[in-house]
Amino acid sequence: MTEDDRSYADGEEWPPISVAAPGGSLTPNHGAGVSARSRPRSSSATPHFPSTTSAGHDIAGSRAHVRMLCHIGVLSRSRCDILLDGLDEVEREITEGEFPWELRDEDIHMAVERRLTELVGPVGGKVHTARSRNDQVALDLQLYLRAAVRGHLERILEVMEVLLRRATELKDTVMPGYTPAAGATGDSRLPSAGLRVHAFTRCPTFHPVVRLFVDAAGSGGAGWSELPVDRAAVARELGFERVAPNAMDAVASRDAAYEYLAVATCCALNLSRLAEEIVLWSSQEFGFLRLPDAWSSGSSIMPQKRNPDAAELIRGKAAGFVGRLTSLGTLLKGLPLAYNKDLQEDKLYVFATRDELDVCLEAAAAMAAAASLRRAPARGSRGGYAQATDVADYLVGKGLPFREAHAVAGRLVALAAAGERPLEAISRTSFHR
Repeated sequence: MTEDDRSYADGEEWPPISVAAPGGSLTPNHGAGVSARSRPRSSSATPHFPSTTSAGHDIAGSRAHVRMLCHIGVLSRSRCDILLDGLDEVEREITEGEFPWELRDEDIHMAVERRLTELVGPVGGKVHTARSRNDQVALDLQLYLRAAVRGHLERILEVMEVLLRRATELKDTVMPGYTPAAGATGDSRLPSAGLRVHAFTRCPTFHPVVRLFVDAAGSGGAGWSELPVDRAAVARELGFERVAPNAMDAVASRDAAYEYLAVATCCALNLSRLAEEIVLWSSQEFGFLRLPDAWSSGSSIMPQKRNPDAAELIRGKAAGFVGRLTSLGTLLKGLPLAYNKDLQEDKLYVFATRDELDVCLEAAAAMAAAASLRRAPARGSRGGYAQATDVADYLVGKGLPFREAHAVAGRLVALAAAGERPLEAISRTSFHR
């Protein structure tokens, strides 16, 4: 029996530890004050490598930190140059897939520092002067969210431009409007395309998220370092407008992440509604839209089927956005100051949200651009007699009170329905009956 297999002082054995995903590992990083005997059994842990998702942000933060340490005299110029060159090499290895990951790398911060020390020697340990992994985590998350928001806004604008272009191209095409899901009136544009543009103008309310971006560098685990760190210099280099005013709040707060998920979820819900209309309009029952083969799939048993898979997946993925927002809120609701390991789980929700929203936005823009619209009124349009309101308005223009015009149009609809004819087939003489 090895030492790891023995019972501990309380008479119970530690259970095997399963390793968590992108945020890090459940295997703790043991500092100098934690003895080997007190460590939980981890030999059966699933092999784990840190996520590289925030590697570039972590290295950018370390570069700014090293330059600041040099600026305040904690590092000499020669050592500063050695560390910066080493960080460049670490970044190159990660980018080119040559980085030697090890199981003892608990997270990206430890992996970068470990490799930096291997490359430049003991001076590599100085990169951690006057900082904690807690403030590294908070800073990396801020940098990650900022990059995510920039990418989302570019894709949102692309969706809006495509919808507006298609609505302009088809402005003379008469299509039925629906309220709530029944033909109500004629609509002289691509149904809802213009309205969806207005819906997506609300997505750039990512700006409140940007308002929450602050530089958490130098916050430490639960208080500022005693060294005369120049946090404003780090903030300027990294493009932040201000530094965090409180160290404990800086490492514990995930307000920016939660608000980011909230705005992303709102955007995903608008995409889901657009996707639902694509699903409906491309069905045989409506027949307004046709998606090209690249955005459709067939049926394994019904040869006539054309399934709008991408639209259905966008609609389905909206549930995941709602779930991640709820999960992060539940995660945060009972955490005391300052940093808690629970916050490792925020990466699961943030990383997935960024990836999924980008995919949904790109797919929505491509589908809207590629869809073809039937210019002739579709069967659903005729069957619903959506032009009845236009008839009533025509009669009002001829001097008839609206209530009487409404009644006349209703009788015309009844006449057309009795003959199973579309409304446009009713002759002008029918107006005088």
